[in-house]
Amino acid sequence: MSSHLVQADPLIREKTSSDRAACKQLQTDYLIIGSGAAGLLAANRLAQHGRVLLVNKGRFQDSSTWNAQGGIAGVMSDTDSIESHVQDTLAAGVGLCHEKVVRTIVHHGCDIIKELIEIGTNFDEKDGALHLTQEGGHSSRRVAHVQDATGRAIGEALLSQVAPQANVTRLEQHTVIDLITSERLTHGEESRCVGAYVLNPDGDVVTVSASQTILATGGVGKVYLYTSNPHAATGDGIAMAWRAGCAMMNLEHIQFHPTCLFHRQGSNMLISEALRGEGAHVVDAHGRRFLFDYDERGELAPRDIVARAIDYEIKKQGVDCMYIDARPLGDDLIGDHFRNIHARLLKLGLDMKQEPVPVVPAAHYICGGVQTDVNGKTNIEGLYVIGEAACTGLHGANRLASNSLLECLVMADHCAADVIKQAAAADYHIPAWDESGIVPETERIQIKQNWDEIRATMSHYVGIVRSDERLRRARRRLRIIQDEISSYYWKHPVSQDLLELRNLALMAELIVRSAQQRKESRGLHYSTDYPERSARVLDTILRPDI
Repeated sequence: MSSHLVQADPLIREKTSSDRAACKQLQTDYLIIGSGAAGLLAANRLAQHGRVLLVNKGRFQDSSTWNAQGGIAGVMSDTDSIESHVQDTLAAGVGLCHEKVVRTIVHHGCDIIKELIEIGTNFDEKDGALHLTQEGGHSSRRVAHVQDATGRAIGEALLSQVAPQANVTRLEQHTVIDLITSERLTHGEESRCVGAYVLNPDGDVVTVSASQTILATGGVGKVYLYTSNPHAATGDGIAMAWRAGCAMMNLEHIQFHPTCLFHRQGSNMLISEALRGEGAHVVDAHGRRFLFDYDERGELAPRDIVARAIDYEIKKQGVDCMYIDARPLGDDLIGDHFRNIHARLLKLGLDMKQEPVPVVPAAHYICGGVQTDVNGKTNIEGLYVIGEAACTGLHGANRLASNSLLECLVMADHCAADVIKQAAAADYHIPAWDESGIVPETERIQIKQNWDEIRATMSHYVGIVRSDERLRRARRRLRIIQDEISSYYWKHPVSQDLLELRNLALMAELIVRSAQQRKESRGLHYSTDYPERSARVLDTILRPDI
């Protein structure tokens, strides 16, 4: 059974149909998937120009934005300069940054921070001026922060702007299954995204039609065993974009945060890089500061260098972790600027004022993603991707600390401006969700088993240090797992954990394929078979039709 789009208010309409899964339909001008900084700012901008449907698979607080500790980078000091921030970004990106994009995004940093202040983000101050901290890879203090919970403060400020908007319909606990493209309907016409299928909390599938769709779904950290990311970071948006026909860029560049807490009860807790920026030491169990053995900048070296050094020392010494020693900061500084980290650690029985904290590198940020321009435009008409799910070329082969929130907000601003210029899409005939041949589940152990196998495979073979043989082993195992998932997916009703598993498996495969294409070591991709950096600087591009 199929249905035509309706030009009505953005409310769920019940239809007379015996097919329960196809009985609901939504129509909106702008569909935004994801409620982090990028999604919220885009929603606020677009609400002035049409109806917005903002969808999140969890709560609106379940995003990497709300978990971000360090801050947002921007030139806010007379002793700093745009050019210095640009050069620091280019240096961290190890030749792979797109300089025009870098300059565009860095140029807007000051304006974005000022806007955040205007809407109620209470950044820390010192002596009546904005307090700026310095993080690894930065040559100046340029990171605005709210203690060590910057992301939450920014998220709350943005949400306070979106919540009163009458033009915004917010749906929590709704999981997007797949994008709908016109290519599925009419062969030969230019592919266009016309909406999405969405699973609601009751298990019904809602058909959403939209003139423009924006993916702001975040990263892929849960593809690894150790990650700082929230559970929601299963690469959903990137996977959906791939299935819709989008090109991917530089997916092999996974940034591992050097200092994630090593503790069973706090396995995704990040120990902010700002600690090292303020003077904390990275040490082994004997208290030895070993980072200067790897880079003259020591604790202030870029993340890829610090993460590899910690990983190497763990393997060399045959231990489980290294440590970060915050005691050189003094009790007052810890209490003033890192009170949230300190409080969370105390609940786990760790006192950073009295002892070093055990840490391991953990998957933190993907520098690659869906290939877009700075506006978030993809190669599919009507589809934009912004924030961590996108790859503009800003980060290159390694993200400079605190450039991520900056990118999210600048991209959202540019994206909204571009979307507004687009003409409304014509009505498209959209097929109803088809569940023919689906049978009830009898057991769900396969979902958990495949989930665990994917994360173990990626951690063991596609981590901080890689080799051709490790990548081959990973791809072989992932191919078997994907076959099992595909068979299960097409036979049983969709559920959030099944959809996440399907996306996670696809992301693992794409990361491996990208890593196999890069025959060098550059930035976050280090191969023992190709330890040198190539003289040729090339992006890794994957296309669904190749």
